[in-house]
Amino acid sequence: MLTFNYTAHKNDSGEIVKAEVQAETEQAAAKLLMSQGLFPITIEDQAKQGMLAKAGIGKRVSGKDRVIFTRQLSTLINAGLPLTQSLRTVHEQISNKNLQEIVADVVTNVESGTSLSQAFAAHPDTFNNIYVSLVAAGEASGSLDKALERIAFQQEKDAAIASKIRSALVYPVIVLGVILAVLIFMLTTVLPQVGSLYKDLHQTLPALTQILIAISNFLINFWWLTILLAIAAVFGVRAWIKTDSGRSALDNFKLHMPLFGKIFRKVYMARFARTLGTMLNSGIPMLEALRIVKESIGNVHVEATLETAMGGVKGGKALSSTLEHQDTFLSLVPQMIKIGEQSGAIDSMLDRVAIYFEAEVDEEVKNLSTTIEPLMMVVLGVVVGGVIAAILLPVYSLVGSGSIDNLK
Repeated sequence: MLTFNYTAHKNDSGEIVKAEVQAETEQAAAKLLMSQGLFPITIEDQAKQGMLAKAGIGKRVSGKDRVIFTRQLSTLINAGLPLTQSLRTVHEQISNKNLQEIVADVVTNVESGTSLSQAFAAHPDTFNNIYVSLVAAGEASGSLDKALERIAFQQEKDAAIASKIRSALVYPVIVLGVILAVLIFMLTTVLPQVGSLYKDLHQTLPALTQILIAISNFLINFWWLTILLAIAAVFGVRAWIKTDSGRSALDNFKLHMPLFGKIFRKVYMARFARTLGTMLNSGIPMLEALRIVKESIGNVHVEATLETAMGGVKGGKALSSTLEHQDTFLSLVPQMIKIGEQSGAIDSMLDRVAIYFEAEVDEEVKNLSTTIEPLMMVVLGVVVGGVIAAILLPVYSLVGSGSIDNLK
């Protein structure tokens, strides 16, 4: 008797269930679940999962490698090659060793009678819920090649948006790094010399100078503690972000942060529209599509809105009405969805929404570079100017008090 981990939804309520079941084979496990009123999405052998983990299979694969694999597989299936032959042909062309091992396991599973979607589902770190669901929809409709093509297109769009966000963050991160380096240099090199110079004058230094000299002394005498505190802060923040309260605070900050808030909102709208449109176009039911989109959106507050929308749709409301007047959704999205609902082409309307917001993200990133450059220069000027002021203020105070003349 083998033990299988399974994910299934109830036929009556559509609720997702994750648990274990014991059976002689995977097919027997599927029959047992269906007899209990469950529709299996994935069924995975626990023993095989453990062996794959020990072998190192399940390591992360780059999005670029995954897109190339998906497109190649789609092309071969479209050309009329059998699935297993297509998988073997693509497997021979893969250069990434991790992906090669994963595809080899997928080939083995498919040849033993497992569906392609279930074989992909055994590697959730490489093939997420969206990927598996679209493949399953393609298998059910007999258009696996088109489903794989949609997946590759979807992944390319997600990668393009992520790249734009990274490019928008590169400049401010570099400038902040330069500011920090200049500040550390002046605190550890310039200020100590100034402090020793003024010490012999036996005069009270301005408050700003005293504060910076105190910081300078701490950095010089306890540099090891400074490094430890910085490392502890990084790990502490990362651990806090993984908590519910930390994740909620960070995601809320993303939606409302200056300059970047608009970009993040439009990224979420583009991701929502692109993913939902792709899934509906593949024939996945609305509730199931919304559930998968909710898991992939990347912001707990937008996810909470989608959870509420799922409840409304389940109760018979239109999706557009459930998203209206929601703070996390830009007003254009429910308006366009409403037009799609009325025309019966909601999937194509969602594609238009995605294209619009992707173009908006492009424009926002271009505008951001022109906006943030002078702002960063101002910050750099204030920091360096503050340090220089801390050095020069004592000079002016000493000149005014005549202390320098007395030294002569």
